[in-house]
Amino acid sequence: MAQEVLTNTGESIAVPDGLAGVASDWSADKEAFGVPWGKAMMWIFLVSDTFIFASFLTGYMTVRMSTTVPWPNTSEVFALTIAGQHIPLVLIAIMTFVLITSSGTMAMAVNFGYRGDRKKTAMLMMATAVLGAMFVSMQAFEWTKLILEGVRPWGNPFGAAQFGSTFFMITGFHGLHVSVGVIYLSIVAFKVWRGDYARKGNYQIVEITGLYWHFVDLVWIFIFALFYLW
Repeated sequence: MAQEVLTNTGESIAVPDGLAGVASDWSADKEAFGVPWGKAMMWIFLVSDTFIFASFLTGYMTVRMSTTVPWPNTSEVFALTIAGQHIPLVLIAIMTFVLITSSGTMAMAVNFGYRGDRKKTAMLMMATAVLGAMFVSMQAFEWTKLILEGVRPWGNPFGAAQFGSTFFMITGFHGLHVSVGVIYLSIVAFKVWRGDYARKGNYQIVEITGLYWHFVDLVWIFIFALFYLW
């Protein structure tokens, strides 16, 4: 027996039932369970990455709750003096706003991609990449500031020594993801602008890129809440 399944492109395909259906799906060239390979593999990657970030954040919470030395006051550590005013977490707030805004531009890029609007899709993807680059630049400034103030992975002058190691590990790993995302976005945006996907009539790669970017943004919300606000 076989059942008819609609793919994301609206095409109807016959899929055998039971184990034969599973074998047919996974031996297919471009799709598995009616889902394109690219999207399926991106979801698998994101799930595995979720476990890594969850382990990092769980380790951070464990270290913070178990240390006997006072944890640094993040509102003071990450404060900036602007026009003579000491403003807590101002840089982190701007970074968060920039990254959330980039999620909006990425969502619009996916929308215009499925409409087949090549130019708007490429422009919005490049805008997302620029916002991502701004985020990484501000993070580099944040790292430089703390390093100059004496914060190291093995200690810091503000309190518990574990603060430095958890800060550089978690924000560094996330910053690496954002940097890779900026490169990824730029390459795909260039190919969209060049018309590579217009010739194929399929802009699904834009949605796959968006999945990665939205994941990076979502992870930052957890880092922002647990590391900077707690």
